[in-house]
Amino acid sequence: MTGLLEGKTAIIYGGAGGIGAGVARTFAREGAKVFLAGRTRENLQAVANDITSVGGSAEVATVDALDERAVEDHVRDVVSNAGSVDVSFNLISRGDVQGTPLVEMTTADLLRAVVNGLQSNFITARAAGRRMIEQGSGVILHLNSASGAAAMPGMGSTGPADAATEAFMRYLAAEVGPRGVRVCGIWTAAVAETLTEEKLSAVGGDGTPGPQAVLEMIAAMAALRRAPRVADVAEVATFLASDRAAGITGTMVNVTSGLVLR
Repeated sequence: MTGLLEGKTAIIYGGAGGIGAGVARTFAREGAKVFLAGRTRENLQAVANDITSVGGSAEVATVDALDERAVEDHVRDVVSNAGSVDVSFNLISRGDVQGTPLVEMTTADLLRAVVNGLQSNFITARAAGRRMIEQGSGVILHLNSASGAAAMPGMGSTGPADAATEAFMRYLAAEVGPRGVRVCGIWTAAVAETLTEEKLSAVGGDGTPGPQAVLEMIAAMAALRRAPRVADVAEVATFLASDRAAGITGTMVNVTSGLVLR
């Protein structure tokens, strides 16, 4: 049976992260030639080795998604190598700060995630979008926590950052849709396998509950009584990137296990 992404070329920014690696493995399993981009080559190579060890296709490149020239050069190299860029998915971290009331937050802490998220998504989507317009097809994906659509106290800079990027993507979808390019997003939050003490502390600061406590909290609040998993996100991303989702653009798909109901 032919995979959902057979013959397609996919660039994944943040391809060594928990979600990025899971998406990369699933894309490759479904036949995509995967190009992993990020700032730490060693981590990217480990994911690529996993993919190629089971017969998949993966290449790596050290790319800072906030660097316009680096992103443009990389996309050009991918197109030169593979002939097209069919999927672009930005999954880099933004430097979110949560747990601090907005009235007590510094300007720098608020703007970091907003600027990094919007800037990196703009740069990567623009670079891919230009090539996709030329070829008359392609899918641009992004991910956020749904905090921009559902106000939640304590989410700090995450809500404004999500809202900024999501608005940009909807406008982009309206502009590139007539040229055959789709723009979609995924809502998810507290993805089980990605929660670590280090990551939670980096976002929430000292005193942030540990992974198990967070998972139990999510399970108590979510309609499905569990946190979303990497596989949940990866399978939805694969569907959105495939031709089976040809009628979907300019919208978000909810993969929060019912933590957000809308």
